[in-house]
Amino acid sequence: MGSILGLAPQSQHPESLQFCFGTNKLKDRSRISVWLYEQVNMRIEGCIIGFDEYMNLVLDDAEEVHMKTKNRKTLGRIMLKGDNITLLQSVSN
Repeated sequence: MGSILGLAPQSQHPESLQFCFGTNKLKDRSRISVWLYEQVNMRIEGCIIGFDEYMNLVLDDAEEVHMKTKNRKTLGRIMLKGDNITLLQSVSN
């Protein structure tokens, strides 16, 4: 796990995601919901497969979820820039 670029994890970034979600959730590919900056009616759900020190995320099996209509659009594997992320939340199955 660790870096998007495949480099060895740096000491300042993995702990924050591991603290929030626990190492098991990251390894088990648990689904998360990503709240985006200035996008109150839409969220992204997916499994974290990579991240870096800027909190850029690579999500697998990502879906765009519209909160009002509950419509879902399949996106596949995507990368989200960290400065667009407001909040990460575990998705209950």
